[in-house]
Amino acid sequence: MEVTIPTENKGASWDGGNNNPLGASYGKMMMWFFILSDALTFSGFLGAYGLMRFKFHDSWPIADEVFTHFPFLHGVHAPMYYVALMTFILIFSSVTMVLAVDAGHQMNKKKVTFYMLLTIVGGAIFLGSQAWEWKNFINGSYGAVQLNDGKIIQFVDATGEQITLESFVKPLPSERTQHTANKGIWFRKEAELSPFSLNEVVESFKANPGISIRTEQINPELKSKTIVPHNEALAYLLEGKAVVKGANLQVNEYGKTLFANFFFFITGFHGFHVLSGVIINIIIFFNVIIGTYERRGHYEMVEKVGLYWHFVDLVWVFVFTFFYLI
Repeated sequence: MEVTIPTENKGASWDGGNNNPLGASYGKMMMWFFILSDALTFSGFLGAYGLMRFKFHDSWPIADEVFTHFPFLHGVHAPMYYVALMTFILIFSSVTMVLAVDAGHQMNKKKVTFYMLLTIVGGAIFLGSQAWEWKNFINGSYGAVQLNDGKIIQFVDATGEQITLESFVKPLPSERTQHTANKGIWFRKEAELSPFSLNEVVESFKANPGISIRTEQINPELKSKTIVPHNEALAYLLEGKAVVKGANLQVNEYGKTLFANFFFFITGFHGFHVLSGVIINIIIFFNVIIGTYERRGHYEMVEKVGLYWHFVDLVWVFVFTFFYLI
């Protein structure tokens, strides 16, 4: 039995005519499909984060106490300032992308080139800022002690301000050395040692009656972590398991390890999207320079990558809200 395939109007559904679904070209429609599926992915991740944030609302790390760094201002307490600057830069890059798309509609190659370049620079600055933020988060700011039950305690002065381990801990004579691959057991190296031992922290704490500790538990009235007086704090320290400096997938000096896990995964996933967008923008940028879209008679490719870039910016607004503001 023969099957006859009609050949008239071949490709009419996607040739730019009136039969196009929603009046969009095939490429733009596929970009919208991708954005929709990616939005569902991010929604699942942020939903999971929100569930854990609600479950541990009384002991979740406080963002204003975690993200306090600002470049070239070492030691200055600047809660959320740099994160806000990062957000502004990314949103501004979305504005320049809008201007690039508008210039493309006007077939203005010079303006498209200029605004695409600004978009790329904005994305690159954001990526560099995120890498810098990761570095500070991983290295840590103050240091803490992890208890046997996995909870974290931090150290504060008489005014309730958090202090670093270096500000009061005195080293004690010790023969403990870092195990490297050439001198460890079975030629295996161990994780980097913390700057101080647990015993050094305990003994130094005893010698400084003016300092105290605070737990993960948040006081709902003051909206700050619960401070334990010096005379009661030693009982907590005697339950200490390890000294913690910084954050990783196993421990987190700021509190719940889950917070660090979600932070690395969600901001890393978004950062991968920004990196992909910057790379694509660079490719489109050079195509604009060599006149590829001038010869095609349209700048639709700039518009398609613009849709992706706006989506990445919008997702960051939600990530910023979930991680830093709530």
